[in-house]
Amino acid sequence: MKRHDEITLMMIRGPNMNEILHIYHTNDIHSHFENWPKIRHFLERKQAQHARQNEEMLLFDLGDHVDRWHPYTEGTMGKANVRLLNQLGYLAATIGNNEGITMPHEALDTLYEEAQFDVILANLFDENGKRPQWAVPRKLYTTKSGVKIGVTGVTAGFYKLYRLLGWQLSNPLEELGKQMNILKKEADILIVLSHLGIHEDRLIAKLYPEVDLVLGGHTHHVLAKGELDGRTLLAAAGKYGYYIGHVKLEIDPAAKKIVYQSARALPTGNFQEPPGEAAEIEHYYFEGKKLLNQKLVYLPEKLESDWFKENRLAGLLCDAVMEWCDADCAFLNAGLVLDSLEHGPVTKFDLHRILPHPINPCLIELTGEKLQEVLLSTLDPKWPHLELKGLGFRGKIMGRFIYRNIGFNHALRKIEVGGRPLEPDRIYRLGTIDMYTFGDFFPHIREAKIHYFMPEFLRDVMEWKLLQEYGQ
Repeated sequence: MKRHDEITLMMIRGPNMNEILHIYHTNDIHSHFENWPKIRHFLERKQAQHARQNEEMLLFDLGDHVDRWHPYTEGTMGKANVRLLNQLGYLAATIGNNEGITMPHEALDTLYEEAQFDVILANLFDENGKRPQWAVPRKLYTTKSGVKIGVTGVTAGFYKLYRLLGWQLSNPLEELGKQMNILKKEADILIVLSHLGIHEDRLIAKLYPEVDLVLGGHTHHVLAKGELDGRTLLAAAGKYGYYIGHVKLEIDPAAKKIVYQSARALPTGNFQEPPGEAAEIEHYYFEGKKLLNQKLVYLPEKLESDWFKENRLAGLLCDAVMEWCDADCAFLNAGLVLDSLEHGPVTKFDLHRILPHPINPCLIELTGEKLQEVLLSTLDPKWPHLELKGLGFRGKIMGRFIYRNIGFNHALRKIEVGGRPLEPDRIYRLGTIDMYTFGDFFPHIREAKIHYFMPEFLRDVMEWKLLQEYGQ
């Protein structure tokens, strides 16, 4: 059910005849459904409370609700997340990079086909420069007293990755300028749904001081009591459903201005535990497992995983990445493979369990001189025990590095590729993972010529390799 271009919002008058508007917002849930029962229970109680008091409650999501690490999201390609948003009566959402660049083009293009809320997204276009039919760049909502609330939304600029998936992104801050020029002529109050991060949200306040409220996400920041930048209020609620944001606006309907505002990030750990919480959490997991219970191959032996030594399973993944990328050599960290594969049938769920990360293979072109520096840096003893969060990694620690077609002569500090000494001026094709191109792991990789292979994740490449090795 799609909403009309203009929606009337019923709000209570305060004791001084001002209107009171409650805005609740979530961001960066990342399919952490273990926190969803508390979120659902809290918001349902707030909906009932505000209805009893004849108050209006608006509910927004700021993106990255979807994360394919969870089997329920993977098994439904994100549509389960949309159903959960529908059930709580969200008014609108924008998308994050997890919706945008961890899903194939067709999956994102159909993700919101059953959405009962507006998807407000101003800076995404298809290859022909047209806006997707499931998104609108802005929305105008009107209160009972005639106060007009203009809402627009933008997502972070991963330009190259969107392009590889058949999308185009415009600069989010420039696009905001275009939307502001339209909305400020129509609206009395301006709200931005931002999946840009705290730095850009502060920049929005400076570039567009006419914005009243920025609801933010992406960088997982918590603004416990909001942040006032000039006249613009910023609000954000962390990550994983650890918080829910609540903004209260008091509006003078005659002047059509905000006369009071407050923002809070409410810790969900303090919320009342709803009845049947554990059963609901298990339901999400086992529904996903059931959907992914598709047999792929039969293993005649157990394939062991080990984060601290050479092992068959991580080696098989490294082989797969090297072949998939048509590379001269490859390396990756053993901590990517979270568990072993047992003797017997292997299903899609099994591969998702051991490789839940939204991480893609990639090909890096490096001179021999720079490749040598990268490879020598992988020998640093700090790596195996390094705890890592983010950048697509859904494991615990890095683990040791696994190599293919790479040999080390530690005594001479020399390296071979394909059994031949490394040539300093030759260009080598290194197969590895996109995670290394986003963080500060290896500066030479981040600065090199990079070819991303999308939309396949590591588990898809492992499936391809297992079918080669063990398929009937």
